[in-house]
Amino acid sequence: MNHPLHVSALELMRSRFEAFVHGDIDYLVRTHDPDTRSKHLVREIAQTLEEVRYTALEILGVWQGGENDKIAKVEFIAFYEQDGETLRHHERSRFRRYKGAWVYVDGEILD
Repeated sequence: MNHPLHVSALELMRSRFEAFVHGDIDYLVRTHDPDTRSKHLVREIAQTLEEVRYTALEILGVWQGGENDKIAKVEFIAFYEQDGETLRHHERSRFRRYKGAWVYVDGEILD
């Protein structure tokens, strides 16, 4: 997948979800804040992708994250299938600008 520079954190959130759907690990690593990136991130993402299949994304709220902002939060529910069961991942993600581009910082798991 070739993704453009995102104008908003919400656009980045949506593109990262699509990367999870399509298994684009390189993109997920590239768009993860280098300051919070685990040294095992590639392995962690690969393991997740082996175990689950993401099916839908519901955006619940967006705080900042526009063209002129430096930080943002996006609350979402990602639906996925694992072991024949449909489950959900509810998170409030933090984003920031890094060298002009939006990157994923970390997330607070909700529910």
